[in-house]
Amino acid sequence: MNTHAAPATGNEWWRTAVIYQIYPRSFADSTGDGVGDLRGITARLSHLETLGVDAIWLSPFYTSPQRDGGYDVADFMDVDPLFGNLADFDAMVGEAHNRGLRVIVDIVPNHTSDQHEWFKQALPAAAGSPERDRYIFRPGQGPTGAEPPNNWVSVFGGPAWTRVFNTDGTPGDWYLHLFDTSQPDLNWANEDVLSGFDEILRFWLDREVDGFRVDVAHGLIKADGLPDYTVDESYGSMGSEAQAPPFWAQEGVHDVWRRWRRVLDTYEGERILAAEAWVYPLSKMAKWVRPDEMHQSFNFAYLETAWNATDLRSIIDTSIREFNAVGAPSTWVLSNHDVVRHTTRLSLTEENPQGHGIGRDSLGLPETEPALRRARAASMLMLALPGSSYIFQGEELGLPEALDIPDDARADPTWFRTQGERYGRDGCRVPLPWTAKGAAYGFSPTGATWLPQPDQWRELARDAQVGVPDSTLSLYTSTLALRREYGTATATLEWLDDTPEGCIGFRVGAVTVLANVSGAPISLPQGEVLASSSPITDTLPADTTAWVRE
Repeated sequence: MNTHAAPATGNEWWRTAVIYQIYPRSFADSTGDGVGDLRGITARLSHLETLGVDAIWLSPFYTSPQRDGGYDVADFMDVDPLFGNLADFDAMVGEAHNRGLRVIVDIVPNHTSDQHEWFKQALPAAAGSPERDRYIFRPGQGPTGAEPPNNWVSVFGGPAWTRVFNTDGTPGDWYLHLFDTSQPDLNWANEDVLSGFDEILRFWLDREVDGFRVDVAHGLIKADGLPDYTVDESYGSMGSEAQAPPFWAQEGVHDVWRRWRRVLDTYEGERILAAEAWVYPLSKMAKWVRPDEMHQSFNFAYLETAWNATDLRSIIDTSIREFNAVGAPSTWVLSNHDVVRHTTRLSLTEENPQGHGIGRDSLGLPETEPALRRARAASMLMLALPGSSYIFQGEELGLPEALDIPDDARADPTWFRTQGERYGRDGCRVPLPWTAKGAAYGFSPTGATWLPQPDQWRELARDAQVGVPDSTLSLYTSTLALRREYGTATATLEWLDDTPEGCIGFRVGAVTVLANVSGAPISLPQGEVLASSSPITDTLPADTTAWVRE
């Protein structure tokens, strides 16, 4: 039996927390305008308390023109009227805390909206002015500056630079936007930017938030000289030592996180920073969670691992080892607002790069029932692992990726910047079904929804699953209860080395976890079956996970 070292020490809440991601636009609409809001979240917190999660994380709700679902922030210290107001936010935090739920909010430091006051000041200012220095403006190449400063490409497709005009109408400098044109990148070498975000952090910490999920935490700092970048296809591969692009994972970014950590450490109550850092390999990602930087980093290497026993065991081993090495817990995640829902993704038979999305005419789409069976097995496996887990809203209902979104209803800038070549992320962001009957399946009192809901979601609505023993909601609820009862999140993971091919097995405390990923049916060990992802008899079939107490 291969035994890991004991999990990283400490009893802070975040080391073992199950954190539930809320995408506010799609969670619950209290006003009937078709867009979820803060009062809708407050009204549904009882669901999350009953589910058994420890904290909620809210995607952006700040003042924004909503060009990128709120990740284009115009004012970091106010609530967009689309979602309510600061009083609604305070009420939501208070109610969450009353129910024992901590609250983490998104923060977006790599860029602002082009409607942010800083950028409005920058546009009419002269080249090289203090106003422009808050962003990354550069002269273009060529005799007239008509070519972009370098060859960087936007994450959403198309060039990463846009040229502005001088006040006299002549073409001027270019500004960098690694995402949409409406999201200019900030210059993190500028003290106004550094001190401005110190103020933003304190504003929300004073309103009793328990931490921040930091968007694009591998960004912010760009390589000196902004050199051209030739795409290295091996970057992002498991274990790859390929050089990161000059706009990602630069060493200087760690100084920012140390500064932020010092701000959080002045507050009581174990406030945390969680990094969205798409960094490879895991040994490098672990730098984001060294003792004086962030507390957690999303384990995207685990999310991107195929449903394959050998690969799963390898990434679990590597994750625990690398995060333990810096005294941090490993995190585990299968879905979020940027990726195809794992109820669909794990069963795709064609390549689907992150962010591209899928639609009805995509190749390799799975059948619904087998895909759900696999997803349930993957969820139950993930929730057994030591450390902290993240759940994306709706995965507890078994929601698949929404495929039938009309072209004229799409909202993701990826769709528009690639002229429809990539579907983008709308399919995982469709509003939740709360009730099998009623307008918009209970999402909105008027039936309005900012993205259309699939007809099949009627049978997946929350009220259709409550108390149904074999429902996905019951599976999540019971698994989370067992996770707490048996302390699997703090246990040492011990591999079972005699597990048949296509299966993985391990012990966490008193619980033996077996996942038959793709093998022939296997016998269960002696003991009480605490839970299984699908109904079983005396053997464990493929695409099924079981927890057994010996």
